[in-house]
Amino acid sequence: MKHIIILGDGMADHPVERLGGQTPMQFANTPTMDLLAKTGRCGRLLTVPEGFNPGSEVANTTILGYDMHKVYEGRGPLEAASIGYDMQPDDMAMRCNIICLADGKIKNHHGGHLTTEEGTQLIQYLDEHLGNDRIKFIPGIQYRHLLVIKGASKDLDCAPPHDHPDEAWEPLLPKPIDHSPLTIDHYPADETANLLIALILKSQELLPKHPINVERAKRGADLANSIWPWSGGYRPQMQTLMEMYPNIHRGDVITAVDLIKGIGKLAGLQAIPVEGATGLSDTNYEGKAQAAIEALRKDDFVFLHVEASDEAGHDGDLTLKLHTIEDLDRRIVTPIYNEVKDWNEPVCIAVLPDHPTPVEQRIHVAEPVPFLIWHPGIEPDDVQTFDEISCVNGHYGLLKYDEFMNEFMKI
Repeated sequence: MKHIIILGDGMADHPVERLGGQTPMQFANTPTMDLLAKTGRCGRLLTVPEGFNPGSEVANTTILGYDMHKVYEGRGPLEAASIGYDMQPDDMAMRCNIICLADGKIKNHHGGHLTTEEGTQLIQYLDEHLGNDRIKFIPGIQYRHLLVIKGASKDLDCAPPHDHPDEAWEPLLPKPIDHSPLTIDHYPADETANLLIALILKSQELLPKHPINVERAKRGADLANSIWPWSGGYRPQMQTLMEMYPNIHRGDVITAVDLIKGIGKLAGLQAIPVEGATGLSDTNYEGKAQAAIEALRKDDFVFLHVEASDEAGHDGDLTLKLHTIEDLDRRIVTPIYNEVKDWNEPVCIAVLPDHPTPVEQRIHVAEPVPFLIWHPGIEPDDVQTFDEISCVNGHYGLLKYDEFMNEFMKI
């Protein structure tokens, strides 16, 4: 049995009055996911352990079967793994967004949807002006970059910018949690927080002067006018999935998001690039689906991640979120199911979100997500459609954390 997880990031939601009280997953036209739910088995999954922020780094790592209490080191080290940055023992890596501030508030967490070319130019510009032997800005994808500070404390309260749209930014600046130094060579937490605040404020002086933002201002576009570092840590110690699940001999990760690629790499998965994969609603769905099919021909495990629904949720765009859910069904799940359903070596398919990103709240929330599991010959339960409400009555009930992966890999 081969296995594929198809993950629609942030796809789960709450009932929306504009949809007659249905959730976007209930309202959207998703015939293939509904078919898999009807002919497979369903349930719900808690993906965020108590005490953890409901971020994609936590939820996706948990879905893959890891105990966050043992492996969690923040988002930064995962993104470092993704872009191939070789973290040294004294490197504290942070996710570094380039965001848009306006009227004293966080207007958006993505700097007006920067392209990768724009984001690279801006982060390299900051490294030239603010980087030194201890501080380095490293380009990632679009607005998602990396800040590495040698010897810095990770004991910080750093607000994820996507969780605070339209909120005043100054009260959200980094704060120390622990004022004691880690070692004689490390900054204390309060000194690290002060350093980060200084870098944020300096970036706000520098970024508006860059030609990219000068041109954006002329056409009335959102400015990418501040950095926002968050979720820092040191290199995590993770077993590979092959060590955890003996029936996985070789696996792959397919994603446009550095974070997910980093999790996959640390989990021992091979990252498969897909031309035109963007992490937005214009991503190359067909390319991702075909890459997954080809990967399943030679390997026995695939983790296919699609970011589009999460970005639509953060932007509060209900129409777009519905389109992304339907695109996942029509352009990802359908071609994969149609291809593998009659293979001689059966393929087990799971479909689920990592967390809800309610379109009317525009943030991640730590609530159970629906999931389905299908393979040839599985005895179905009574669920007829794939959504947050129907899956309450599924065969698996409510699973927690690594229980999903343990059940999935038993098949």
